[in-house]
Amino acid sequence: MVWLFLFEGSLALLAIGLGWLFGIQPAADVQLSWQALAWGIAATLPLAAMLPVLARSSWPPLRRLISQIDEVAVPLLSRLSLAELALLSMLAGLGEELLFRGLLQGGLAGKIGHGWALLASSLIFGLCHALTRTYAVLATLIGLWLGGLWLLAGNLLAPMLTHALYDFFALIYLLRWRR
Repeated sequence: MVWLFLFEGSLALLAIGLGWLFGIQPAADVQLSWQALAWGIAATLPLAAMLPVLARSSWPPLRRLISQIDEVAVPLLSRLSLAELALLSMLAGLGEELLFRGLLQGGLAGKIGHGWALLASSLIFGLCHALTRTYAVLATLIGLWLGGLWLLAGNLLAPMLTHALYDFFALIYLLRWRR
């Protein structure tokens, strides 16, 4: 199980290393502020509200996704404590946002514009989460949400926090509350 924590944590190092290689500072827009914290918390609420609706859907692609989660993720993660789930969520929020938003979206924005950079980084984010086609689409939409949040808030801390809080809520919901 340690590998999962190492993987998520290594994404931040990967983003910083690739940023150094390509002259991009993925953490340049991370500033601790009350405004970023407010944006991050507020942007989590719609995602958290949608999860139970999607998890209870009878639509076959969503049912298949939930079955995959039950078969793969639940056995893997169900023994983790709340603190471990929180740490895993924080590492994912930090690493994935530095990589997909800070490095990829930020690096592409100067070359192809903010809109195309948002779209490209979100599609790649979705493809990297392709447990099923449905999950790839949902992750792409979440990528658009997180990338758009960064553009609105002007602070990468906002999508980092949203990502971490949503992942923590999703893990708790799918592993503990839904049962």
